[in-house]
Amino acid sequence: MSIFRLCVIAGAAVYTLATHAQEVPSAEVLKVYLGATLIDPDGGAPRPNTAIVVRGDRIEAVLDAARYVPAKGVRTVAVPGTFLVPGFIDAHVHLATPPERGIALAMLRRDLYGGVTAVRDMGDDARFMAGLAYGARFGEYPAPDIFYTALFAGPEFFSDPRVQASSQGETAGQVAWMREVNAQTDLAQAVTLARGTGASAVKVYANLDAAAVAGIVAEAKRQGMPVWAHAAVFPASPLDVVQAGADTMSHVCMLAYQAQAMPQAYHRRADVDETNFRNGMPESVKAVFAEMKRRGTVLDATLLVYVTIERMRAEFPPGQGPPIYCSADLAGRIAKAAHAAGVEIAAGTDAPGTADDTYPALQQEMALLVSQAGMTPLQALRSATVLGARSLGRESEMGTIAPSKLANLVFLGADPSKDIAATRNVVLTVKRGQDFWRKDFVMPTPEEFGEMP
Repeated sequence: MSIFRLCVIAGAAVYTLATHAQEVPSAEVLKVYLGATLIDPDGGAPRPNTAIVVRGDRIEAVLDAARYVPAKGVRTVAVPGTFLVPGFIDAHVHLATPPERGIALAMLRRDLYGGVTAVRDMGDDARFMAGLAYGARFGEYPAPDIFYTALFAGPEFFSDPRVQASSQGETAGQVAWMREVNAQTDLAQAVTLARGTGASAVKVYANLDAAAVAGIVAEAKRQGMPVWAHAAVFPASPLDVVQAGADTMSHVCMLAYQAQAMPQAYHRRADVDETNFRNGMPESVKAVFAEMKRRGTVLDATLLVYVTIERMRAEFPPGQGPPIYCSADLAGRIAKAAHAAGVEIAAGTDAPGTADDTYPALQQEMALLVSQAGMTPLQALRSATVLGARSLGRESEMGTIAPSKLANLVFLGADPSKDIAATRNVVLTVKRGQDFWRKDFVMPTPEEFGEMP
């Protein structure tokens, strides 16, 4: 049986690998990635010339290469001159609205070869998502790991064509993954059924008051499920959502509704009154920031979606095009103020990017966190790794490079702590110990991407 031995030779720790390769199952093959400079998103000093020892899908050790002694039967992957960071995590995607397997697989392939090793799907058809997540997890196709939600909302919301598409063949609002919540709902049963879909969390979406949100959160937590919520649930306000105990809150512009009369329903909401922000952040919004910081609530800002909608609107005649309730400029200003106030911000896109972009949308979100939200490149990198893992509730196995964590690694051709654009210079992605070299990436065709913008 293969063993690791930590030896002390002449007072220096030397890591040796003793193996009998014929006895090692394929899932337990040992690999060592040699020569990269490790960049710590949490701000630790860079570690040049590292040896990352991987057994199967886990990191076994993180060493200085000088202390690594090669051994027979261990595969060495030379990556000198590269910069190593944890696998990226997109905290907000939609892969199945409606389910289109070809498009989903094309997006996932681009994500993985672009360094994304996990995604958080924020409300789709769980029947489709369960199979998609299984295939991604067990390597049936190149894809990040997928974690998906079961969506809870008030009755009026289920006329939305997106939930109709994600419940096709059934009645929207009456299925476990798209659940209507009203005064008669048995929340214990609803959460139990949501868990049965394989969902990682309950998503609190729309048309629920503060008491309903609090009830859903309490029951989900009782059953061990995280709660991922919109930052405003209409009529529940952002402060109501924070105080209810949601783990994450999505869409930075929804925080702006704390500064005005709360709309009573998602589809009947007024635009954000941006005049409230002419003289800086209103005190009511600052109070939300303070409560989020106190509770450790993660903000999934989705800056890219606001930029994308403005770009799309520019292609239509005045007064036409997709609706927008908040400008990209205000989204950036709120995100910057939230970041300055100590709110933890995860990198989530809620937009697929364009079909001609060879890199995932997440790299655009990271760039926006730097240019609009006032983050340093290293802070934006932390948003896409450490805080992405926190948004998933998976900090114990993702988000940093350390022994016992999943071998989710990205080797870059330039230093992302100096320039976030380096995240678009992927050399190699490692997901659960499997190598995906960027040079082998085949860009999906326009037909594969389907109706992407």
